[in-house]
Amino acid sequence: MILPNTFEAAWEWRGPTSASDSQPPATGAFEDDEAHYFCFHRGGLLVSQDESTAQWPVSRGFIALLLAPTELEKHPSRRFIGYWQGQACWGLRISQQEFENFDAMQAQGLDKGLRFEPLRALFNRLPDDVLAIAGRAIQILEFDRSHRYCGACANPTLLHEGGRSRRCPSCGETSYPRVAPAMMVLIKRDAMFGRQLLLARSPRFPAGMYSALAGFVEPSESIESCIHREAFEEVGVRLRNIQYFGSQSWPFPHSLMIAYVADYAGGEIQCQEGEIEDARWFTLDALPQLPHRLSIARRLIDGVIAQAS
Repeated sequence: MILPNTFEAAWEWRGPTSASDSQPPATGAFEDDEAHYFCFHRGGLLVSQDESTAQWPVSRGFIALLLAPTELEKHPSRRFIGYWQGQACWGLRISQQEFENFDAMQAQGLDKGLRFEPLRALFNRLPDDVLAIAGRAIQILEFDRSHRYCGACANPTLLHEGGRSRRCPSCGETSYPRVAPAMMVLIKRDAMFGRQLLLARSPRFPAGMYSALAGFVEPSESIESCIHREAFEEVGVRLRNIQYFGSQSWPFPHSLMIAYVADYAGGEIQCQEGEIEDARWFTLDALPQLPHRLSIARRLIDGVIAQAS
C-alpha cells in the first residue's frame, strides 16, 4: 500500500532540471526584489504574525534593515536554496548581534509584528509548501554552520559544488549535508472486535499522544532489519508481511522517515524502559490523540484506517 505523500506534494518547489538550476542566479539577479528569504535565528524562522496566524515571506526591506550595516547580498551566512514558483530562494542565519538589533527594533515598535518562531510551532499556521521549503533551508544552513572546519584536519572548509558540500582545501576532505535514515512501522492485527493498531508513546510526546514505532537505522543495517529489531526491542513483538508506505523529510534536525505497515506475528507487549512509556492495541473507533496531520506518522495511521473502511 503506497499513498501519496501530501506533505511533499504541496511543495511546489522547482528542483534542478539542469546543471545551471542547481547554482545561484547570476549576479544581476541579486537585486531581484521578488526573491524569497528564509531568515533563521537559533532554529526560529522570521515570520509576521498575530495571535493565531503567521505569514511569510517577510519584507526584503525589513530584512535589509535588520542586517545593517551588512548588505543583504553580502551576508556571510546567505545561502542559495533553489527556485520556487519561479523565484530564487535564499536562506540566512541571523547572528546574535543582529538579533539584538531585532530586539531594539521591537522596542521602538518597528518590527511590525515579526517574530522568530520554531518550525514545529508554525504547523497549521503557515502553508504546507512554505514549511517544506523552510525545512530544506534550515538543514542547509545548519550543515553550513556545523561544517565550517574540517573534521579530519581542523582547517577551515570552503563551499563546494555550488554550496551543496564543503571541501577542505588542505586535505581534500569533502562533507555533505547529513541525512539520518529512520524507519517507522505501524503494526496491525485483526481481532475479534475488528482491526487493531499497536501504538506507543515516548516520554517526550505531548500528554496523551500515541504514534507508530520509529527508530534510527544502525550502521550496516537494512531498513527491514531495523524494523524487526526496533519492534522487538521497543515493544517485544514479532512482525510479518512488511509493506512500504512512503517517506518524508523531517528537518528536526535532519531525518529521513521511511514508513512501513506490518502485520503482527506474535509476542506480548513489553515496553522498553526509558524509550517507551506505554504501548497498547487500539481499535479504529477508539484511537488516542494522534500526531500532527503533516507528519508521515499521521498519514500512515490515516492510510491504514482508510484501507480498512
